[in-house]
Amino acid sequence: MFGNYMYGYNLSYLIYVLPGIILAIYAQAKISSAYEKYNKIEASTNLTGAEVARRILNQNGLDYVAINMIDGNLTDHYDPRDKTLNLSRDVYNKNSIASVSIAAHEVGHAIQDSKDYAPLKIRAALVPLANLGTQLSFLFIILGFFFSVFFTKLGVALFFFAVLFQIVTLPVEFNASNRAKAALANGIISQEDIKGTKEVLGAAALTYVASTLVAIGQFLRLLSIFGRRR
Repeated sequence: MFGNYMYGYNLSYLIYVLPGIILAIYAQAKISSAYEKYNKIEASTNLTGAEVARRILNQNGLDYVAINMIDGNLTDHYDPRDKTLNLSRDVYNKNSIASVSIAAHEVGHAIQDSKDYAPLKIRAALVPLANLGTQLSFLFIILGFFFSVFFTKLGVALFFFAVLFQIVTLPVEFNASNRAKAALANGIISQEDIKGTKEVLGAAALTYVASTLVAIGQFLRLLSIFGRRR
C-alpha cells in the first residue's frame, strides 16, 4: 500500500508540477539570453534607463515619483508605498535597449498605481496572505500528516492565496509591459529598437507565466494528495 501511495505521490508531481518547472527553466534561460544580448546594444537615444524613466514619469504627471539606484541584478521594482522607482545599477546608468526597456516597464507600474489599476490593488491586498501562504502552508500540511487533518486543510487554504497572488500578477505585468512599449514607441526609441524591447519584455513575461503554472501545479498536486488521504 505504501508503495502505491508513493507511486501516486510521484505521479502527481510529474503531472502537475514538472511541466511548469520545465517551462520555468526555459523562461529563465530566455530572459538571461535576451538581457545579455540587448544589454550590449545601445538604444537609439542618448538617455540612460533612469533618464528614460524620468521622461515617461513626467509625461504622465508623475514628477513626484523619486528614482533610486539600488544594488543587485534585475532587482528593479516600483514601490507603491513610498512612490519610488528603484532601478538596479546597470538599468539606472546604461543606455542599452535592455536598460531602457526594463526602466519603462517599472514606470508602467507607477502609472498603474496612479490610475488605481484594479489588478495592482488586488495584488497589493494579497501580499500579506500570499507571504503567509509561502512561509507557513507546507509547515501546516506536514503537521496534518502527523496530527489533525485540520492542519492540512489550513495549509492548503493558505497556499491558495500564494497561487492567487501569482495569477493576479499576470495581468499586472503584461499591462505594465504594454504601457512601456507604447511609451517608448512614442518618440523615445526607434521602431527597430522596439523589436528588442518586445523580446526583452516578452522573455520576462514568460517567467511570470512559468511561475504561475508551477504554483497552480503545486496547488493541484496538494489537492490530489489530500483527496487520496481522505
